[in-house]
Amino acid sequence: MRLCGGLWRTLLLLSLAVAGGAERSAPGACDRACLEGFVDRYLDAMVAHDAKFVPLANDVKFTENGQHLQIPDALWNSIAAKGTYRLFVSDPEAREVAFIGTIREEARTPDGAPAVLALRLRIDNGLISEVETLVVRNERAAENLEKLGKPNPVFLKTVPPAERMSREDLIQTANLYFSGMQQNDGRGVYPFADDCNRIENGSQATNVPTPEGEKRPDPATAANYSAQWSCKEQFESGLLHFVWRIRDRRFVAVDEERGLVFSFAFFDHALGKQRTFRTPHGRTVTAGPTQPWTWELAEMFKIENGKIRQIEAILDRAPYGMSSGWSTSEEGLSSRAR
Repeated sequence: MRLCGGLWRTLLLLSLAVAGGAERSAPGACDRACLEGFVDRYLDAMVAHDAKFVPLANDVKFTENGQHLQIPDALWNSIAAKGTYRLFVSDPEAREVAFIGTIREEARTPDGAPAVLALRLRIDNGLISEVETLVVRNERAAENLEKLGKPNPVFLKTVPPAERMSREDLIQTANLYFSGMQQNDGRGVYPFADDCNRIENGSQATNVPTPEGEKRPDPATAANYSAQWSCKEQFESGLLHFVWRIRDRRFVAVDEERGLVFSFAFFDHALGKQRTFRTPHGRTVTAGPTQPWTWELAEMFKIENGKIRQIEAILDRAPYGMSSGWSTSEEGLSSRAR
């Protein structure tokens, strides 16, 4: 049975009020279920366009796509519904939870326009004290994620206690991905599992099958890196050199139990002379974008036995040199891991 819009909204607001009160009164630490519950409370309050139904600290800090704003603003005014794709990294130790998922924004179409959301919440004393959002308004990316149906099961797999890595080692391994891509020369330390795969904006970016009738590109002779290659082949080719700087690397949530690391970062393409470089095979190549610009990313890593096994990222083109809103000027331009 379908409910009319007014009745549905009333029931939603009542449920949010009850849930919000329960969250405020809950004693003790906030575990995985608690943290993920805050994400749903936050999203449901946005869909209801009513901030009273989510437990916010009085001095809550909020950004959307790097801009400091006040709740309710921006996506709070345009979101129409939650989507079906949901992927979490819950970090009770840091009191942080990170999320990649699909949403619908209000539009002329009945179902709304699909988009992708990366969300980070910090929980202090039962209240949300920090909200960081990256909205990728790319309908194809959202549709691709929803076609996947659900995240790769490897993200939800528990790592046996004896094989779990420390927070520091998980972050260090994930950061080797960024360090290996920055001005990539094909000679770095690339800790990829043999079955490593990367998804970007819902599309497979590695291990894509070679189309029938075509020859698989050879890393020794290709002018550009190929999505048909493995994670390690792409890095060992040296053809990602045009990613000049990966900065403001913030590792905001770590799930040691599942071997997950969630990060925000910026990929700068400075161009000019940086477009011309020498590959590990001795060839001089000119490649990469022809204008300076930046990717703003949320990127998640699954790490097992010291190797990166699965990568999922959403990314949006941003002004060159864009800031996250969570770092000092020096931190925002630094390639150090934080």
